[in-house]
Amino acid sequence: MALGRLTINLDAVVANWRQLAGLVRPAECAAVVKADAYGLGMQPVAEALADAGCASFWVATLDEAVALRALLPRVRIAVLSDQVEPNIRELTAHRLTPVLNHPGAVAAWTRWAAPAAAWLHLDTGMHRLGLSPAEWLALSVETPDWRAAGIGGLMSHYACADEREHRLNVVQRDRAVTAAQTARLRLSLGNSSGIFLGSDFRGDVVRPGMALYGLNPTPYTENPMRPVVTLEVQVLQVRAVAPDGGTVGYGASATASPGQVLATVGLGYADGLHRALSNRGRLYFNGAAAPMVGRVSMDSVMVDVSHLTREPAPGDWAEVIGPNQSADALADMAGTIGYEVLTSLGARYARTYLPAGNG
Repeated sequence: MALGRLTINLDAVVANWRQLAGLVRPAECAAVVKADAYGLGMQPVAEALADAGCASFWVATLDEAVALRALLPRVRIAVLSDQVEPNIRELTAHRLTPVLNHPGAVAAWTRWAAPAAAWLHLDTGMHRLGLSPAEWLALSVETPDWRAAGIGGLMSHYACADEREHRLNVVQRDRAVTAAQTARLRLSLGNSSGIFLGSDFRGDVVRPGMALYGLNPTPYTENPMRPVVTLEVQVLQVRAVAPDGGTVGYGASATASPGQVLATVGLGYADGLHRALSNRGRLYFNGAAAPMVGRVSMDSVMVDVSHLTREPAPGDWAEVIGPNQSADALADMAGTIGYEVLTSLGARYARTYLPAGNG
C-alpha cells in the first residue's frame, strides 16, 4: 500500500488556464504539458484543458507529441526540442508542428515542403536553443517568403522573465518582435512569467507551463494562481529518545536530546523529497510545523514532533505540500525551484485527480 497520497486538482488547472487566457486575450493561450505535465500526468491534465477549450499544446519530444496526439486528435501540438531531420515523416503523419532550432532543421523542413506550419526558434539571448542572430539574418536573406517555405510562426524564450526588472527582458522582446514583424510571422513569446510582464511581452501565442500547475510566476509578489497539488505522507513510527540521547539518521548529522519525540514518515529522495532538505525542511501535522531531523533517506525522513499538542501515531498523515507549504516554499528550502519539486514526484504515491467542474 502506498504511504503517500498525491492529490491533483484538475479544476484548479483549468481555472488557472482560463485566468491566463482571459488576461492575454486576444492572444492565444496554449498549454505546455511536457515532462508528463510537469510530473502531474499529461493525459488527465491535457484532456481537462482540451475540454475547457485549450486548442494548442506544447511538448518537448516527439514521443510526448505522439502520445498526446493519440489522446487529442484535433488540437495543435508543437514539439520544442526533438530532432527534425530524421522524424519528418512521423511529424507530418501525426500532424505535429516542429520547432526548428538550427539551419539544418530549417533546410530539411523546407525541402520536404511539409504542409504543417513549423515554428522558427530565434535565440534572442538565452544561448540554449534556436537560431543565432547571424543564422537568422542569413536565412532571412535566402527566404523572402517564410510561409511558402512551410513556416507559420516565430518563437523565442525569456531567460529572466521571473525577474520583472531584468534588462534582458526588454532586449529579448525587442529582438523577437522586430524579427517577427520583418518576417511577417506571428510570434509566440510569453511563458508563465513573461505573461505577467505586460501585453507588450506576450506576442500572439503565449505558452504557460508552471503557472498552470499552481507554481508562482511572479515570485516578487503573491502567487496569482490557484494551488493544484496536495501531498500527504504517513507516519511509520514514533519514538522517544532515550535518556542518554544520541544521533539521528545517516552520518549522525543531527543530535537527539533526551526525551525528544521523533516521528519517522514514509517519504524520501526516491519520492522526490530532495536530500538538500536534510535538517532544514519541515512537514505539517494539523497546521503545526515539524522540522526534519537528520538526513533525508531514500524511503523515509525523521521529524521532531515533541512540541505538538497531540503526538502523532503510526498511520497518521503529515502534509508535505498543501495549505501550509506550497511547492515553491518547499523548493526554496531545498535551494531549488518548484519545477524540480513537481517533476521529481515519484511513482509510489496513490494519485487522486479531482475532476474539473467541481469548483
